[in-house]
Amino acid sequence: MTAIIDQNNVFKVFAGSAELSPFHQCYANSETVLRNCAGRLFPHYNGEDITSCYWALRKKAALFDVPERPIEVSGNDSLPFLNMIFTRELSTLAINRGRYVLACSSSGGLFMDAVIFRLCSNRFWIVQPDGYLSTWLEAHKTDYDVRISDPNSRVLQIQGPKSFQIINQLSDGLVDKNFGYFHSGFFNIGGQDLYVSRTGWTGELGYEIYTQGEKTNPIKLWRDLTQTGEEVGLQFSSMQAMNIRRIEAGILDSGSDFDLEMNPFEAGLGKFVDLTKNNFIGQQALHRGNRKKRLFGILSNGFAPRRGYTIVNKNGVVGMVTTGAYSPQLHAGIGYVKFPNAFNIASGELKLRSDLGDEVDFEMLDPPFYDEGKRIPREL
Repeated sequence: MTAIIDQNNVFKVFAGSAELSPFHQCYANSETVLRNCAGRLFPHYNGEDITSCYWALRKKAALFDVPERPIEVSGNDSLPFLNMIFTRELSTLAINRGRYVLACSSSGGLFMDAVIFRLCSNRFWIVQPDGYLSTWLEAHKTDYDVRISDPNSRVLQIQGPKSFQIINQLSDGLVDKNFGYFHSGFFNIGGQDLYVSRTGWTGELGYEIYTQGEKTNPIKLWRDLTQTGEEVGLQFSSMQAMNIRRIEAGILDSGSDFDLEMNPFEAGLGKFVDLTKNNFIGQQALHRGNRKKRLFGILSNGFAPRRGYTIVNKNGVVGMVTTGAYSPQLHAGIGYVKFPNAFNIASGELKLRSDLGDEVDFEMLDPPFYDEGKRIPREL
């Protein structure tokens, strides 16, 4: 399977202030298509065979250059400040551990998801996928003794069942099997001091490696990872294979699958909201808001859903596909669909309609599409 890249929608664009990855020269070629997230350019497609990269991710290991942007929050009030920003209680977050968190607007809408790491008692890294989190933090830090800064860290992900062998070898065994899911810390990786977390965006066993600005030699890091990974079949991939796998795993994409018009409960993320903690932004609105889920997974044996495709019944359009792909594992098209608040999804026969007007039956379910207990990324 090759990428579905419509050349009519690929243009030369001045990148402006968007950052080119320090790893760009390691993989770029004439077929590379870059995309901008969080003010950072990353490979949306790189001319690779997507199916081959998908199975490397599932069976061996895959390397990804991702646009995630860590933001550092430090200072005496960093903990109460972050507890005000995010919906989960953070006082129980241990040093060298991470936690998936959500930020809401005052009306309860989902502003952003992120992963937060505690580096020491009053120093945190928030890893945002996209958007304007630093501006949001600056706007809300009044009366808090905190400093918000950019650690200038770029992120690589190595994901897949063989990723442990790579990181274990490069760390001289220090990243071992006791380094559990959402654990994090500084390690010597190939002679460079780097931050490492056992996290990822694929639903597979995997690790993320965070550079340390000018202290890191990115070309050496890339060479160390690819040379060490060669013996286990490591492949570099753009976001295409990762996107398939994250949909399978039930991972949502901020801005695509949810936005400010949807609250965490409607997105199926209610378990990441602690309504009993001290006041956080959006808490009162969430107490009053809708708890009925509006975002669902869909599986189609006809054609793969794509963003912009619709769900229809005899009366017309009733839902919108937010994302979709073909799953080599399931031999079917999969994706997410968003319904309006008032729509009863049990009413009437529903069809998936393409942008060309073709219609097929589909199955609606709660993600993930398999590995329901999410044991794959946790076990080693």
